[in-house]
Amino acid sequence: MATVIQSGLNKERGEAAVDDVDRTRPLTPQESEWKQLINERLLTVLDLSLIDTVESDKARKEIREISERLLAEESAPLSRKQRQLIVDRIEDEVMGLGPLEPLLADPTISDILVNGFDTIYIERRGKLEATNARFTDHAHLLNTIDRIVSAVGRRIDESSPMVDARLADGSRVNAIIPPLAIDGASMSIRRFGVDLLGMDNLIEMQTLTAEVAEVLQAIVKARLNVVVSGGTGSGKTTMLNILSGYIPEDERIVTIEDSAELQLRQPHVVRLETRPPNIESKGEVTSRDLVKNSLRMRPERVIVGEVRGAEALDMLQAMNTGHDGSLTTIHANSPRDALGRIENMVSMTGINFPANALRSQISSAIDIVLQVARLEDGQRKLVSVQEINGMEGDIITMSELFAFKREGIDEDKKISGTLRSTGIIPAFHKRLELRGIDLPVDVFEPDWSESGKKTK
Repeated sequence: MATVIQSGLNKERGEAAVDDVDRTRPLTPQESEWKQLINERLLTVLDLSLIDTVESDKARKEIREISERLLAEESAPLSRKQRQLIVDRIEDEVMGLGPLEPLLADPTISDILVNGFDTIYIERRGKLEATNARFTDHAHLLNTIDRIVSAVGRRIDESSPMVDARLADGSRVNAIIPPLAIDGASMSIRRFGVDLLGMDNLIEMQTLTAEVAEVLQAIVKARLNVVVSGGTGSGKTTMLNILSGYIPEDERIVTIEDSAELQLRQPHVVRLETRPPNIESKGEVTSRDLVKNSLRMRPERVIVGEVRGAEALDMLQAMNTGHDGSLTTIHANSPRDALGRIENMVSMTGINFPANALRSQISSAIDIVLQVARLEDGQRKLVSVQEINGMEGDIITMSELFAFKREGIDEDKKISGTLRSTGIIPAFHKRLELRGIDLPVDVFEPDWSESGKKTK
């Protein structure tokens, strides 16, 4: 039942219930005893094997009613809030992911980090916070992890102690267990927003400016190949999702991901996902296998969620052989580092390319590198937009079109700054004109006021 994850969880329980009870606080020994007793009695009167055949709301309601009746029959010496908390925990246990359910129901939480059964952190607005939530013991945590990974056809055990999976809402899950995790099982959940962000949201959050948004829209429509670079949690996948929204609906798109996260709204999309090896170490399907196969599927756009290995070579070849307009992300600290990482990943194929030939292929395949970053205060920003110009000797030349300029720290202790034009008119502007895309040249003018608005 790990598939039953919904942000509307509070609606069934009632808003008053959420206000009255702290659902993340640990149970007292007395409450734990009663929870275990009622849970055991529930199993004797309720056929859990039939729950999957019933609508989630109805199943939750039935579980709550039976649990409340059993508590009343036992004349449990508990207050109303204690009874409510125990019923909540039993419902979460049967229908969802136990102590993680209240956290999954909170839309302000972007990451859930489980460091052992008794330590759970969350990230909210870019900052980490400790929570009171905890699992009963190591076995409870391991059982929850197993429910998550088995729901998507994957496994985790001593022979395969690491796994990537996803929840039903698209949230990305990584889990690692002993013997690799010395202090007990660890799990991280990267939340997937229920309401997808759009470019207007990024402008409102000052991740970028309206002028830059106009440029990015033109770049995608003109079928330029784009790499989104950044560190962990910097917003690469969010940016990729938003950029993909500018792809015309009459184009065939193939997406390739380790864990399906992209939510494209176009009608003609084929989604592919990698597969880990089975218990016999067979049956693995890598990103490289899928990229190769995608080229035989007549794609007009290939979107790779992240290049992290030998598939970088096949992605470059796709970009260089008529599949222009492709998009991907990469972990790197700067646009220059991103190109260096691609060069290193191609070397993982075992093919020895002359450095000059490989860099020439990179420079001809990739048109734009977008650098996103999460600042110290938790804000996510587009900090650089760079165009790849070509080669000068053995060096790939790049032009920075927009750069984030820090202006200090405001009274709320937030980093202030603006993504500003450097004044360079990109070479791709002529390509836009040939495709009938009207992008005013003055978007690239460097005239700015102190407020970050163009003066003309």
